[in-house]
Amino acid sequence: MSDSTTATSVDMLRLITEGIQERKGKKISHVDLSDIESSGVSNFIICEGTSTMQVSAIADSVRDYLLEHAGIKPYNYDGYENSQWIVIDYGDTLVHVFIPQERSRYNLEELWSDAKITEIPDLD
Repeated sequence: MSDSTTATSVDMLRLITEGIQERKGKKISHVDLSDIESSGVSNFIICEGTSTMQVSAIADSVRDYLLEHAGIKPYNYDGYENSQWIVIDYGDTLVHVFIPQERSRYNLEELWSDAKITEIPDLD
């Protein structure tokens, strides 16, 4: 991986985090999967909102934030139908926005516990 790719990846993770925080997303985790061969992606960003309405707003904010600040559009996204778990696909990075019950049910951090996990403090 070249330095420019690394810088772009770091910038993208920062922008995703800012997009989440813009809508008061909580309990943000960065799961670094880059050293795990069986993983199809390098990064998960996982967060939660308190309601389905907030989960949708957080996901919209992430998509808008990356488009506005970096000109990056997602390859795909899914979950808006019930907004309990929305995933946004940025190729090497997947953003997961959950309501708390769904987050604890799927427990992605535990599933990928051999990855490096960084907790990002809530703003308030």
